[in-house]
Amino acid sequence: MTPPDELIRVLGDLRQPVIGGHINPDVDAMGSMLALARALPSRGAIALPRGHVGKKVAFLRQLAPEVPVADADRQAAADAFVVLDTATTSRININGTWEAIADRFVINIDHHITNADYGRINWIVDDASSTSEMVFHLIRAAGWPIDGATASLLYAGLYADTAGFSLPSATPQAFEAAAALVRLGADIERVGTYLCRSQHLSEFELLRRVYHNTRLVENGTISYSTLTYEEITSSGCTPEDIDDQVSIPRSLSGIRIAMLFSEIEPGVIRINLRGENGTPVLPIAVKLGGGGHRFSAGVRIRGPIASIVERVIAEAVAYLAAPESA
Repeated sequence: MTPPDELIRVLGDLRQPVIGGHINPDVDAMGSMLALARALPSRGAIALPRGHVGKKVAFLRQLAPEVPVADADRQAAADAFVVLDTATTSRININGTWEAIADRFVINIDHHITNADYGRINWIVDDASSTSEMVFHLIRAAGWPIDGATASLLYAGLYADTAGFSLPSATPQAFEAAAALVRLGADIERVGTYLCRSQHLSEFELLRRVYHNTRLVENGTISYSTLTYEEITSSGCTPEDIDDQVSIPRSLSGIRIAMLFSEIEPGVIRINLRGENGTPVLPIAVKLGGGGHRFSAGVRIRGPIASIVERVIAEAVAYLAAPESA
Protein backbone atom coordinates (compact mmCIF):
# COMPACT_ATOMS: atom_id res chain seq x y z
CA MET A 1 0.00 0.00 0.00
CA THR A 2 2.24 2.74 -1.33
CA PRO A 3 0.92 6.31 -1.55
CA PRO A 4 1.69 8.28 -4.72
CA ASP A 5 4.82 10.43 -4.63
CA GLU A 6 2.77 13.42 -5.80
CA LEU A 7 0.45 13.04 -2.81
CA ILE A 8 3.35 13.06 -0.34
CA ARG A 9 4.97 16.04 -2.05
CA VAL A 10 1.81 18.13 -2.18
CA LEU A 11 0.85 17.36 1.42
CA GLY A 12 4.35 18.22 2.59
CA ASP A 13 4.22 21.61 0.87
CA LEU A 14 0.86 22.68 2.32
CA ARG A 15 0.79 25.63 4.71
CA GLN A 16 -2.85 25.85 5.85
CA PRO A 17 -4.63 22.56 5.13
CA VAL A 18 -8.14 21.79 6.32
CA ILE A 19 -8.87 18.11 6.84
CA GLY A 20 -12.41 16.80 6.62
CA GLY A 21 -14.35 13.58 6.56
CA HIS A 22 -17.93 12.46 6.15
CA ILE A 23 -21.03 13.62 7.95
CA ASN A 24 -21.62 11.87 11.27
CA PRO A 25 -17.92 10.90 11.41
CA ASP A 26 -17.18 7.45 12.77
CA VAL A 27 -14.04 6.33 14.59
CA ASP A 28 -12.11 5.67 11.38
CA ALA A 29 -12.95 9.06 9.88
CA MET A 30 -12.19 11.02 13.05
CA GLY A 31 -9.11 9.00 13.92
CA SER A 32 -7.56 9.42 10.49
CA MET A 33 -8.47 13.14 10.37
CA LEU A 34 -6.85 13.92 13.70
CA ALA A 35 -3.84 11.72 13.02
CA LEU A 36 -3.11 13.35 9.67
CA ALA A 37 -3.62 16.83 11.15
CA ARG A 38 -1.02 16.02 13.82
CA ALA A 39 1.45 14.45 11.40
CA LEU A 40 1.53 17.01 8.59
CA PRO A 41 4.61 19.27 8.71
CA SER A 42 2.31 22.32 8.72
CA ARG A 43 -0.16 20.71 11.12
CA GLY A 44 -3.76 21.02 10.06
CA ALA A 45 -7.20 22.00 11.25
CA ILE A 46 -10.14 19.63 11.04
CA ALA A 47 -13.54 20.47 9.62
CA LEU A 48 -16.38 19.75 12.00
CA PRO A 49 -19.21 22.11 11.03
CA ARG A 50 -21.79 21.03 13.59
CA GLY A 51 -19.24 20.47 16.32
CA HIS A 52 -21.08 17.56 17.89
CA VAL A 53 -19.96 13.99 17.30
CA GLY A 54 -21.14 10.70 18.73
CA LYS A 55 -20.12 9.77 22.25
CA LYS A 56 -17.99 6.88 21.00
CA VAL A 57 -16.06 9.23 18.71
CA ALA A 58 -15.69 12.15 21.11
CA PHE A 59 -12.91 10.51 23.13
CA LEU A 60 -10.59 10.77 20.12
CA ARG A 61 -10.55 14.53 20.56
CA GLN A 62 -8.99 13.94 23.98
CA LEU A 63 -6.02 12.30 22.25
CA ALA A 64 -5.40 15.38 20.11
CA PRO A 65 -6.68 18.42 22.01
CA GLU A 66 -4.25 20.71 20.23
CA VAL A 67 -5.78 20.12 16.78
CA PRO A 68 -8.03 23.11 16.02
CA VAL A 69 -11.44 23.01 14.39
CA ALA A 70 -11.44 25.17 11.27
CA ASP A 71 -13.60 28.27 11.48
CA ALA A 72 -14.82 30.26 8.47
CA ASP A 73 -11.60 32.30 8.28
CA ARG A 74 -9.39 29.20 8.42
CA GLN A 75 -11.47 27.54 5.73
CA ALA A 76 -11.30 30.61 3.48
CA ALA A 77 -7.51 30.76 3.85
CA ALA A 78 -6.92 27.04 3.30
CA ASP A 79 -4.52 26.11 0.51
CA ALA A 80 -6.05 22.63 0.22
CA PHE A 81 -8.81 20.45 1.59
CA VAL A 82 -7.93 16.86 2.43
CA VAL A 83 -11.09 14.74 2.53
CA LEU A 84 -10.79 11.35 4.22
CA ASP A 85 -13.03 8.27 4.28
CA THR A 86 -15.74 9.92 2.16
CA ALA A 87 -17.00 8.23 -1.00
CA THR A 88 -19.17 10.96 -2.51
CA THR A 89 -19.28 14.74 -2.52
CA SER A 90 -22.76 14.72 -0.97
CA ARG A 91 -21.28 13.22 2.21
CA ILE A 92 -18.46 15.73 2.72
CA ASN A 93 -18.58 17.36 6.15
CA ILE A 94 -17.25 20.84 5.35
CA ASN A 95 -18.77 24.25 6.09
CA GLY A 96 -20.91 24.99 3.04
CA THR A 97 -20.67 21.34 1.88
CA TRP A 98 -19.10 20.40 -1.45
CA GLU A 99 -20.30 23.54 -3.19
CA ALA A 100 -18.02 25.61 -0.96
CA ILE A 101 -14.86 23.75 -2.05
CA ALA A 102 -15.70 22.41 -5.52
CA ASP A 103 -13.32 24.91 -7.15
CA ARG A 104 -10.60 24.55 -4.50
CA PHE A 105 -7.70 22.09 -4.36
CA VAL A 106 -9.17 18.88 -2.95
CA ILE A 107 -7.22 15.74 -2.02
CA ASN A 108 -9.34 12.61 -1.73
CA ILE A 109 -8.09 9.67 0.39
CA ASP A 110 -10.49 6.79 0.89
CA HIS A 111 -11.06 3.02 0.95
CA HIS A 112 -14.66 2.86 -0.36
CA ILE A 113 -15.07 0.95 -3.62
CA THR A 114 -17.77 3.42 -4.69
CA ASN A 115 -15.54 6.49 -4.36
CA ALA A 116 -16.23 8.98 -7.15
CA ASP A 117 -12.62 10.26 -7.61
CA TYR A 118 -13.72 13.85 -7.02
CA GLY A 119 -10.34 15.26 -5.95
CA ARG A 120 -7.50 16.89 -7.84
CA ILE A 121 -5.46 14.06 -6.29
CA ASN A 122 -7.21 10.79 -5.53
CA TRP A 123 -5.71 7.93 -3.55
CA ILE A 124 -8.28 5.17 -3.29
CA VAL A 125 -7.40 1.71 -1.98
CA ASP A 126 -10.67 -0.20 -1.88
CA ASP A 127 -9.16 -3.30 -0.26
CA ALA A 128 -7.65 -1.36 2.66
CA SER A 129 -9.15 -2.22 6.02
CA SER A 130 -9.70 1.43 6.85
CA THR A 131 -8.69 4.93 5.95
CA SER A 132 -6.65 4.89 9.15
CA GLU A 133 -4.53 2.07 7.73
CA MET A 134 -3.96 4.15 4.59
CA VAL A 135 -3.00 7.24 6.59
CA PHE A 136 -0.54 5.15 8.61
CA HIS A 137 1.22 4.06 5.41
CA LEU A 138 1.09 7.63 4.10
CA ILE A 139 2.70 9.11 7.21
CA ARG A 140 5.35 6.40 7.33
CA ALA A 141 6.18 6.73 3.62
CA ALA A 142 6.51 10.51 4.03
CA GLY A 143 8.85 10.08 7.01
CA TRP A 144 6.71 12.22 9.32
CA PRO A 145 6.76 11.39 13.04
CA ILE A 146 4.21 9.10 14.66
CA ASP A 147 4.03 9.52 18.42
CA GLY A 148 1.87 7.61 20.86
CA ALA A 149 -1.18 9.84 20.40
CA THR A 150 -1.08 9.60 16.60
CA ALA A 151 -0.54 5.85 16.83
CA SER A 152 -3.54 5.54 19.18
CA LEU A 153 -5.77 7.52 16.81
CA LEU A 154 -4.86 5.32 13.85
CA TYR A 155 -5.12 2.11 15.86
CA ALA A 156 -8.62 3.14 17.00
CA GLY A 157 -9.77 3.69 13.41
CA LEU A 158 -8.28 0.40 12.26
CA TYR A 159 -9.79 -1.50 15.20
CA ALA A 160 -13.24 0.02 14.73
CA ASP A 161 -13.49 -0.49 10.98
CA THR A 162 -12.52 -4.17 11.28
CA ALA A 163 -14.91 -4.70 14.23
CA GLY A 164 -12.02 -5.63 16.48
CA PHE A 165 -10.16 -7.48 13.69
CA SER A 166 -13.11 -9.84 13.15
CA LEU A 167 -14.15 -8.96 9.58
CA PRO A 168 -12.76 -10.10 6.22
CA SER A 169 -11.15 -6.66 5.93
CA ALA A 170 -8.76 -7.65 8.73
CA THR A 171 -6.05 -8.72 6.32
CA PRO A 172 -2.50 -9.71 7.24
CA GLN A 173 -1.52 -6.17 6.20
CA ALA A 174 -4.06 -4.72 8.64
CA PHE A 175 -2.64 -6.81 11.48
CA GLU A 176 0.88 -5.76 10.53
CA ALA A 177 -0.15 -2.09 10.58
CA ALA A 178 -1.79 -2.57 13.97
CA ALA A 179 1.33 -4.25 15.36
CA ALA A 180 3.49 -1.40 14.06
CA LEU A 181 1.19 1.14 15.70
CA VAL A 182 1.38 -0.69 19.02
CA ARG A 183 5.17 -0.63 18.80
CA LEU A 184 4.93 3.12 18.16
CA GLY A 185 3.00 3.62 21.37
CA ALA A 186 -0.68 3.07 20.59
CA ASP A 187 -2.51 2.81 23.90
CA ILE A 188 -4.57 -0.30 23.21
CA GLU A 189 -6.04 -0.42 26.70
CA ARG A 190 -7.33 3.15 26.50
CA VAL A 191 -8.70 2.64 23.00
CA GLY A 192 -10.34 -0.64 23.98
CA THR A 193 -11.85 0.87 27.11
CA TYR A 194 -13.43 3.77 25.26
CA LEU A 195 -14.64 1.74 22.29
CA CYS A 196 -15.92 -1.31 24.16
CA ARG A 197 -16.33 -0.62 27.87
CA SER A 198 -17.39 3.00 28.35
CA GLN A 199 -21.06 3.24 27.48
CA HIS A 200 -23.06 6.14 28.83
CA LEU A 201 -26.43 5.23 30.30
CA SER A 202 -28.06 6.91 27.32
CA GLU A 203 -26.14 4.69 24.91
CA PHE A 204 -27.10 1.64 26.96
CA GLU A 205 -30.76 2.68 26.75
CA LEU A 206 -30.42 3.11 22.99
CA LEU A 207 -29.01 -0.40 22.66
CA ARG A 208 -31.88 -1.75 24.75
CA ARG A 209 -34.29 -0.30 22.21
CA VAL A 210 -32.35 -1.77 19.30
CA TYR A 211 -32.53 -5.20 20.93
CA HIS A 212 -36.25 -4.78 21.64
CA ASN A 213 -37.00 -3.76 18.05
CA THR A 214 -34.93 -6.48 16.35
CA ARG A 215 -36.85 -8.81 14.06
CA LEU A 216 -36.11 -11.79 11.79
CA VAL A 217 -37.69 -12.34 8.39
CA GLU A 218 -37.24 -14.58 5.36
CA ASN A 219 -36.70 -17.77 7.37
CA GLY A 220 -34.11 -16.10 9.57
CA THR A 221 -31.82 -14.95 6.76
CA ILE A 222 -32.60 -11.25 7.23
CA SER A 223 -32.47 -9.47 10.57
CA TYR A 224 -33.27 -5.83 11.15
CA SER A 225 -34.02 -3.28 13.82
CA THR A 226 -35.49 0.19 13.86
CA LEU A 227 -35.04 3.41 15.78
CA THR A 228 -37.42 6.31 15.38
CA TYR A 229 -36.24 9.86 15.95
CA GLU A 230 -38.28 9.94 19.15
CA GLU A 231 -36.67 6.73 20.39
CA ILE A 232 -33.19 8.11 19.72
CA THR A 233 -33.72 11.46 21.39
CA SER A 234 -35.80 10.21 24.33
CA SER A 235 -33.02 7.80 25.24
CA GLY A 236 -30.73 10.80 25.73
CA CYS A 237 -28.81 10.25 22.50
CA THR A 238 -28.53 12.19 19.27
CA PRO A 239 -28.48 10.93 15.67
CA GLU A 240 -24.69 11.33 15.76
CA ASP A 241 -24.60 8.48 18.28
CA ILE A 242 -25.85 6.01 15.66
CA ASP A 243 -22.71 4.11 14.79
CA ASP A 244 -22.34 0.34 14.95
CA GLN A 245 -25.66 -0.59 16.59
CA VAL A 246 -26.35 -2.64 13.47
CA SER A 247 -24.06 -5.19 15.13
CA ILE A 248 -27.04 -6.23 17.28
CA PRO A 249 -29.24 -7.64 14.49
CA ARG A 250 -26.02 -8.74 12.83
CA SER A 251 -25.13 -10.93 15.81
CA LEU A 252 -27.95 -13.42 15.18
CA SER A 253 -26.87 -16.82 13.93
CA GLY A 254 -27.64 -17.84 10.38
CA ILE A 255 -28.44 -14.43 8.92
CA ARG A 256 -27.18 -13.24 5.57
CA ILE A 257 -28.25 -9.59 5.73
CA ALA A 258 -28.51 -7.33 8.79
CA MET A 259 -30.05 -3.86 8.68
CA LEU A 260 -30.60 -0.96 11.04
CA PHE A 261 -33.18 1.67 10.12
CA SER A 262 -32.64 4.86 12.13
CA GLU A 263 -34.63 8.07 11.74
CA ILE A 264 -31.80 10.58 12.01
CA GLU A 265 -34.18 13.50 11.55
CA PRO A 266 -37.94 13.46 11.17
CA GLY A 267 -38.68 11.83 7.83
CA VAL A 268 -35.05 10.95 6.98
CA ILE A 269 -34.13 7.30 7.43
CA ARG A 270 -30.54 6.06 7.51
CA ILE A 271 -30.16 2.38 6.63
CA ASN A 272 -27.00 0.53 7.65
CA LEU A 273 -26.58 -2.76 5.79
CA ARG A 274 -24.19 -5.57 6.68
CA GLY A 275 -23.58 -8.84 4.88
CA GLU A 276 -22.79 -12.11 6.57
CA ASN A 277 -21.92 -15.61 5.34
CA GLY A 278 -20.38 -14.22 2.16
CA THR A 279 -23.39 -12.11 1.15
CA PRO A 280 -22.48 -8.75 -0.42
CA VAL A 281 -24.86 -5.91 0.43
CA LEU A 282 -23.34 -3.17 -1.70
CA PRO A 283 -25.64 -3.96 -4.67
CA ILE A 284 -28.68 -3.33 -2.47
CA ALA A 285 -27.31 -0.01 -1.27
CA VAL A 286 -26.37 1.11 -4.79
CA LYS A 287 -29.83 0.23 -6.12
CA LEU A 288 -31.36 2.37 -3.40
CA GLY A 289 -29.03 5.30 -4.10
CA GLY A 290 -26.33 4.63 -1.50
CA GLY A 291 -22.87 3.09 -1.44
CA GLY A 292 -20.08 1.78 0.73
CA HIS A 293 -18.15 -1.48 0.83
CA ARG A 294 -19.00 -4.94 -0.43
CA PHE A 295 -20.19 -6.26 2.93
CA SER A 296 -20.84 -2.94 4.71
CA ALA A 297 -22.93 -0.28 3.03
CA GLY A 298 -25.59 2.31 3.64
CA VAL A 299 -28.15 4.70 2.23
CA ARG A 300 -30.45 7.52 3.33
CA ILE A 301 -34.04 7.71 2.17
CA ARG A 302 -36.74 10.28 2.87
CA GLY A 303 -40.14 9.04 3.91
CA PRO A 304 -42.07 7.31 6.68
CA ILE A 305 -39.97 4.72 8.45
CA ALA A 306 -42.62 1.97 8.19
CA SER A 307 -42.92 2.21 4.42
CA ILE A 308 -39.15 2.41 3.98
CA VAL A 309 -38.63 -0.70 6.11
CA GLU A 310 -41.16 -2.53 3.96
CA ARG A 311 -39.54 -1.34 0.74
CA VAL A 312 -35.96 -2.16 1.72
CA ILE A 313 -36.84 -5.58 3.12
CA ALA A 314 -38.60 -6.38 -0.15
CA GLU A 315 -35.44 -5.39 -2.03
CA ALA A 316 -33.33 -7.57 0.26
CA VAL A 317 -35.65 -10.57 -0.16
CA ALA A 318 -35.58 -10.21 -3.94
CA TYR A 319 -31.82 -9.83 -3.86
CA LEU A 320 -31.32 -13.02 -1.85
CA ALA A 321 -33.47 -14.89 -4.35
CA ALA A 322 -31.27 -13.77 -7.25
CA PRO A 323 -28.33 -15.96 -8.33
CA GLU A 324 -25.78 -13.13 -7.98
CA SER A 325 -26.27 -12.96 -4.21
CA ALA A 326 -25.02 -16.47 -3.68
